[in-house]
Amino acid sequence: MSQYIRFLLNKKDEAESNCIGLICAASVALAGIFMAQSNIAQHWGLSALTIAIALGIVLGNTVYPHISHACGAGVGIAKQQLLRIGIVLYGLRITFQQIAGVGVTAILTDLLVLSSTFLLAYWLGTRIFKLERDSVLLIGAGSSICGAAAVMATEPVVQAQASKVSIAVATVVVFGTAGMFLYPMFYHLGTTLLPIFKNQNSYGVYVGSTIHEVAQVFAAGQAIGTKAADTAVIVKMIRVMMLAPFLLILSGWLRFNSVKGSAQSRKITIPWFAVFFIVMAGINSLQWLPSTLTQSLIVLDNFLLAMAMAALGLTTHLGGVRAAGLKPLMLGGILFIYLIFGGGCINWLVAIF
Repeated sequence: MSQYIRFLLNKKDEAESNCIGLICAASVALAGIFMAQSNIAQHWGLSALTIAIALGIVLGNTVYPHISHACGAGVGIAKQQLLRIGIVLYGLRITFQQIAGVGVTAILTDLLVLSSTFLLAYWLGTRIFKLERDSVLLIGAGSSICGAAAVMATEPVVQAQASKVSIAVATVVVFGTAGMFLYPMFYHLGTTLLPIFKNQNSYGVYVGSTIHEVAQVFAAGQAIGTKAADTAVIVKMIRVMMLAPFLLILSGWLRFNSVKGSAQSRKITIPWFAVFFIVMAGINSLQWLPSTLTQSLIVLDNFLLAMAMAALGLTTHLGGVRAAGLKPLMLGGILFIYLIFGGGCINWLVAIF
């Protein structure tokens, strides 16, 4: 009887820890969402996800360590389970009709930019900078696909430490923000010199296929015109959709290389949230859900992803970030330069052929 009572008390304590932790992550997320609506945040292209992780890191290295024992379990739920739900619901932002609308050229451009950027990241990170594989995979995913969302989606597959995830997010935020301001300048300087800037449509494809975050893509496109912004966002969302097959391939590759030669190494762990991501895109394409419900689910998705980012920030220790040094930032910088010039060449070559 006493064992049963202790079991119930433990369950009660666990439930309380979960609730307190979820409330803590939700509070930081709401603050990030509120701050993202300000004119300053919108001017600088700072999304709710970016602000949420920044707030989380500040609190995670000041207040949170003193209360982590009381809410750590709930914060962990936000960082893991809620993240997966958020990635699934992210598919509601995409339709197959949008993909068909931009044509095969844009799809091929996205595929070539994504694959070449990620392969370059892996080669540079592991061979030149000698970084740990987890950090390289996260930075490569964030740079080649969709910024912080890709880093967060890749984390469950890689199972990396919170500090490595935060470093990867920081690199894509820094260089993506820089791209948001540089690309409109490139357009005005290169309209008479470079074919990728000959009109708003080609500029939009270039922006959507090479800039990191969706918010940054929209800002860089809108700086030139509405058509440029619309094209850029659609091309960007195609890159986002490539996240699911990317995660499936990455999961299989990691499993195959985990224990070379053993039977266990050939068992592939399928990240089901990536599969359901595509399912949700299909549901959105078929318009099976009322538009009001879809918009409500997108709002919920923003909140869940902001909670996941907040939880990540809360569990990030600056000591681990400092220990990583400048190499991750240098890797992110080289990939940013490649996206500008290498991505521009890919855009030009695909267009002429």
